[in-house]
Amino acid sequence: MEKQRYERPIIKKLESNMPNKFGMRTEYRPMTHIDNVGVKDLINEHGSPLFVISEKSVRDNIRNARKAFETRYPKVQFAWSYKTNYLDAVCRTFHQEGSWAEVVSGFEYDKAIHNGVDGSKIIFNGPDKTEDDLEKAIKNNSLIHIDHLDELYTVRKLAERMDIKAQVAIRVNMDTGIYPMWDRFGFNYENGQAWDALNKIMRSDVMELVGLHTHIGTFMLSPNAYAVAAGKMADLAIGIRDKYGHEIQYIDMGGGFASQNNLKGAYLPGTDINPTIDDFAEAITSALINSNFKPEKLPLLILETGRALIDDAAYLLGTVISNKRLSDGRRSTILDIGVNVLFTSFWYDHKITPAQPFTQHTEDTVVYGPLCMNIDVIRENISLPLLNKGDHVVIQNVGAYNMTQWMQFITLRPRIVMIDLEGNVHVVRERENLQRLLEFEKVPEHLKTFEL
Repeated sequence: MEKQRYERPIIKKLESNMPNKFGMRTEYRPMTHIDNVGVKDLINEHGSPLFVISEKSVRDNIRNARKAFETRYPKVQFAWSYKTNYLDAVCRTFHQEGSWAEVVSGFEYDKAIHNGVDGSKIIFNGPDKTEDDLEKAIKNNSLIHIDHLDELYTVRKLAERMDIKAQVAIRVNMDTGIYPMWDRFGFNYENGQAWDALNKIMRSDVMELVGLHTHIGTFMLSPNAYAVAAGKMADLAIGIRDKYGHEIQYIDMGGGFASQNNLKGAYLPGTDINPTIDDFAEAITSALINSNFKPEKLPLLILETGRALIDDAAYLLGTVISNKRLSDGRRSTILDIGVNVLFTSFWYDHKITPAQPFTQHTEDTVVYGPLCMNIDVIRENISLPLLNKGDHVVIQNVGAYNMTQWMQFITLRPRIVMIDLEGNVHVVRERENLQRLLEFEKVPEHLKTFEL
């Protein structure tokens, strides 16, 4: 007979009057499996902490997003945002589902080429494109989204020298009623900067204006802001048609759609209040269809959404290191997961679920990581069952940005696995080790020896 697990007694204040705003009791269920693969089996095989990506969830998300837009608009193209998660396994999954590549640096551009994306299916955004980057993009017939006038002049100079017509668009920023306004990127709609750039391109023999691009913000909670943006983009496109007789090929509405994560400070969970992909699709497509485009001349609609398609497809598994009482009496639990690998814990209250059975006794808890830094806080306050040293937890909705913005700080970065559609587990990125880090270091001769 298996020995019963000990759980220490606690004294908990009970309120006999009305229940709180969340009801009488928080119901917990252990998360023991991901896509029918045991959490403890994953940790035993691949270590802790461990990122786990569900290929099924990735494919379901992009298919649902395509359905949301394609049932409302005749011409739609998704482009995977590399900065959100540029693991080859993730990028290639999106590419298999028909997504182009959207990149914001020479490194990401090279990664897209490495992944087999044709140059003409790469959208090159961002303010820091070097001359070498731009030469490569012009040669490969990539879609260059110009961010500022210095870049416009550089593209024109390079295209003249290479005797190749560059395929360009401009990024447009605008007032959509959301503040602070993202006006540091691109050309402003309201003050005439956008038209100034468009006129320069249209009067050039070495640049072809193929599209318009905007990206109005990140983790956007207002679909109506996208409707305003789409209307202004349509106005620019129609203005170009009327002034120059030139039909642009596409309008790129960027990304920034909110996932179902819980923003810090939000009153209700993200699953209840954050807009869905259908909400964004309805706002954008309605604005374009209701504009003055002729029905047979609607431009291709490009979406670069990243977070909303990958956040809920990844999990971070971890282990309890210890518990202790803080000086004010609060319970704290220390995990082997730090903010160096869970960067988004600064933005979100991630859902943390135990990976083994437990009783219904809970206590408000501060969850810390293992780093020797006071900012290493995974959750400032969360009602959790009483976890013991060695217990495992699953942190959900971690697929966006954590695997690109993580850092090698105090602890080494962990392994990443992907569960395929048949339930097979694949290592898609190995854990770091000291030898790998030392490969990049060089020690001057006079520092190689010492005596203590």
